[in-house]
Amino acid sequence: MKLLEPRLAAGRPPPQTVESRQINWRYAISITAFHVLALLAFVPWLLSWTGVVLAVASVYVFGTLGINLCYHRLLTHRSFACPRWLEHTLALLGVCCLQETPARWVAVHRLHHQHSDEQADPHSPLVSFFWSHMGWLFVHNRQFSRLSMFEHYSKDLLADRFYKRLECHGNWMWINLAHWLVFYFAGFAVGWAASDDWLDGVQFGLSLLVWGVIIRTVLVWHISWSVNSVTHLWGYRNYTTNEFSRNNVLIGLVSNGEGWHNNHHAEPRAAAHGHRWWEFDVTYLTIRALAAVGLAWDLVPALKDKARCRVTTAGSF
Repeated sequence: MKLLEPRLAAGRPPPQTVESRQINWRYAISITAFHVLALLAFVPWLLSWTGVVLAVASVYVFGTLGINLCYHRLLTHRSFACPRWLEHTLALLGVCCLQETPARWVAVHRLHHQHSDEQADPHSPLVSFFWSHMGWLFVHNRQFSRLSMFEHYSKDLLADRFYKRLECHGNWMWINLAHWLVFYFAGFAVGWAASDDWLDGVQFGLSLLVWGVIIRTVLVWHISWSVNSVTHLWGYRNYTTNEFSRNNVLIGLVSNGEGWHNNHHAEPRAAAHGHRWWEFDVTYLTIRALAAVGLAWDLVPALKDKARCRVTTAGSF
């Protein structure tokens, strides 16, 4: 294993399809609003330990199961197979993370793999750290609105009527609204029943909404974004690949396995992203647990022998 020094962004221009002066207001407003609302966590009246525990648990339920396991390893790379009902259920958890529909997320990520750290990469840190972390979301990219992009990169998903319906009439947003209401009214009912005071119900419901939805959403966002930014700049490399992916210990742990990014780029379809004993991969352990009870099969193995792994020279700036 060779430890590499950070390779800082070189100021490369963004993809040619980016309209840098055209703000994507839907993303800009929603991302800003959630970060402002996250400040409610500092309001003592809205603090409950149940809400804090729920936020941590929800990062796993929605972030790890919905984004890591379903959107990324299952839908994008088909690292394993599972029953269709389970796939759709996990996809709904991913939808609740406000990271777009499955078909759009998969298309963008497959585009990233095809052009990783090249100009066509939608979120390379070779433009800037901020660009790769979240800046690319704030401006309009013509390619993302082209039907040809979905036909090329996520046609397999749109052949399934379930995913096609999520694209129609804002159905994915209605799902988000429904799950926000579930968090609030479940808390309201419990709080009111526990104290016979409806104000306590309002307080407890709002605390679950703030911590279980808003704080959790912001945390999952930054965890996912850090894989795009941090793990293409800082860390070590087990494999020589044709882009600048790294394994980053901090991101590997907080993301439940997604931060072993050099391993992933070396073997994109492998179900396990952690290839060495210290590269703890909670997402893969979850897949193994599903396989143990018959809910996952055809796990794509990682080739632990580096001599058998794809080896190329690093791409140039």
